[in-house]
Amino acid sequence: MDLGKLIQDRIRDVDDYPKAGVVFKDITPLLADHVAFAGVVDAIVNHHGRGTIDKIVGIEARGFILAAPVAYHFGAGFVPVRKKGKLPAATHEETYDLEYGTETIEIHLDALEPGDRVLIVDDVLATGGTAAATAELVRRGGGEIAGLSVLMELSFLNGRDKLRNLDVHSLVTV
Repeated sequence: MDLGKLIQDRIRDVDDYPKAGVVFKDITPLLADHVAFAGVVDAIVNHHGRGTIDKIVGIEARGFILAAPVAYHFGAGFVPVRKKGKLPAATHEETYDLEYGTETIEIHLDALEPGDRVLIVDDVLATGGTAAATAELVRRGGGEIAGLSVLMELSFLNGRDKLRNLDVHSLVTV
């Protein structure tokens, strides 16, 4: 089985969502396919090796869907990074630029222990702003970043350029 082809076959393009001119990468068909979903989780875990990660940081919202089973397979904790105002306790926050404005994300102050080996997981790497802001939050929380794993990288948006100091692992690059 060619996992890359299976992933690409299970991601649906939705034109003009969430705004005109944007082609949204809908992963719900992939999530509904047990073989594809399990293949993605296994590929991320196998790339980094069991026993090497203490915490999995998932980026809101679709990153949560991938990060939680990855954390389970690693025997690691799961830590959510959420949009500002969504976490109930004290947080670190980081603001970054989007193509159409700014966004602020947060992580709980007590989510990471100093020296935790952290893998960041998300669905799509686009411009790299969210991933770079998440990496900054992990560093501020005392974590050591083992890498960033994504389902799909949109290489034409050059997001990897903002992540030069990270090991970026993408299952599919378009």
